[in-house]
Amino acid sequence: MSETKMMHECMIALSARGYKVFRTNVGKVRMHDGRWFDTGLPKGHSDLYGFGHDGKIFYIETKVKPNRPTDEQILFLHAMIQSGAYGGIAYSVDDAVGIAEGRPEYAKSIEQSYQRLCERKRPERK
Repeated sequence: MSETKMMHECMIALSARGYKVFRTNVGKVRMHDGRWFDTGLPKGHSDLYGFGHDGKIFYIETKVKPNRPTDEQILFLHAMIQSGAYGGIAYSVDDAVGIAEGRPEYAKSIEQSYQRLCERKRPERK
C-alpha cells in the first residue's frame, strides 16, 4: 500500500469517528510562470492534522513500513506534543485512531525517537 492510500484510509476512518481531519502538503513547487509557490508550512509538518470532540489538536505522520520519519518530522512532532497536542507516526489506521485519541504510547515513541536524534546530533567531546 502507498503512503497516500494509507493517508486517505486514515482520513476516512478518523472522519467516520467524528474527528475533523485535514491533509497538508509541505514544500515548494515551481509554477508554470516560473514563480515559486511555498505552502508556508514548516519542514517536517505532519501529513494530517485535526481535532476531536474535545477540541484537542492532533498531528499524524503517515508511513508504510519500512519507511521511517525524517529528522524534521520527529522534531516537528516533538514540538507539537511538548505544546500540548497529540502526535505520532501512523503505520496503520489503528495507529492514526490511537494518536487522535491521545494514547500515550505514541507520544512516548516520539520522545524516544527525539532522544535518539539528539544523541546522534550531539557533537563528540574531545
